Amino acid sequence: MILVLNAGSSSLKVEVFDLQLTSVLSGSVTNIGTSGTLSVGGRKQEIETASHAHALSAMLAALNENGVGLEKLSAAAHRVVHGGTLLTEPAQVTPQVISAIENVTPLAPLHNSHNLAGILALQEAAPELPQYCSFGTAFHATNPDVAVRYAIPQTQHDAGIRRYGFHGLSYANMVAEFGEALPSRLLALHLGNGASLCAIKDGKSIATSMGYSPLSGLTMGTRSGDIDGAAVLRMSKALGEDETDRMLNKNSGLKALAGDNNMKTLLERDDEDAAFAVEHFCYWAARHAGSAIVAMGGVDAVAFTGGIGENAAPVREKIVEHLSCFGSFDVHVIAADEEKAIARDALSLIEAGQ
Repeated sequence: MILVLNAGSSSLKVEVFDLQLTSVLSGSVTNIGTSGTLSVGGRKQEIETASHAHALSAMLAALNENGVGLEKLSAAAHRVVHGGTLLTEPAQVTPQVISAIENVTPLAPLHNSHNLAGILALQEAAPELPQYCSFGTAFHATNPDVAVRYAIPQTQHDAGIRRYGFHGLSYANMVAEFGEALPSRLLALHLGNGASLCAIKDGKSIATSMGYSPLSGLTMGTRSGDIDGAAVLRMSKALGEDETDRMLNKNSGLKALAGDNNMKTLLERDDEDAAFAVEHFCYWAARHAGSAIVAMGGVDAVAFTGGIGENAAPVREKIVEHLSCFGSFDVHVIAADEEKAIARDALSLIEAGQ
């Protein structure tokens, strides 16, 4: 079996797959560092954990009680949000890979350090277990230079200021789920509290809406999406850097427009603010979609994934209506499953003898 781990700032999520990539068991630990909940196989218990290592130890014990002991694991695989420009393929964890993850942590300080904490905690708990990692930015490494380069001085580009793109594991899973039926020019939309889209041509990402960070692009649940840099500078001068960061990432998007970032709730409301927030979300998704379609030279199919993409039919219908000017195309809904994509990456490396 393969154990997939997703370590967040205060949480640990796991899912176990067999070697046919069928999910066997899943679980989570919440509120690491204080009182939280340990959940495995639908059973929950209150737990206090002091660190990711402590949370992992409790999780491994719970998995063992549910018939998945360490001796049954072929490997562990991790989600790492940012791989920078060097980590563009799934990789087995080595000292060199750990060092590379540490080096790009400044590009994703809220994520990579916690992802790495999960890797190091498992190394300590099970030093003989092979570990692999998949990177959320890697799928977009095939974007051409013209798509990733900001028109800024070379010194800043060399310092890492460029478009990276995110949600890559979700898009990779989408491509795998299509298999041989994959359309040549696929407009893929991952719509959830975080939202992005990707132009996938012949199975490769050639453009995506998120850039240097997950803040840019579409209107999102609590993120603003694209905003003029001059406006950010003005707000930063007035509010300070930290408060501006908090506002744009935590208190903008649907939350700012209608006081709520839950799309289901907004669709159920009948007030003007809710209607405007939904329209804003759909309009800007379609605006960015037009750009992606230009990058592909047309569109053969549109696919939706993510919590909103899979469950909010009115949102899908409105976006497709906006895109009707591009002619006819097939529309698909694909279940998001980043964990399966990570397990698939690890299995491929295992089978390749890496």
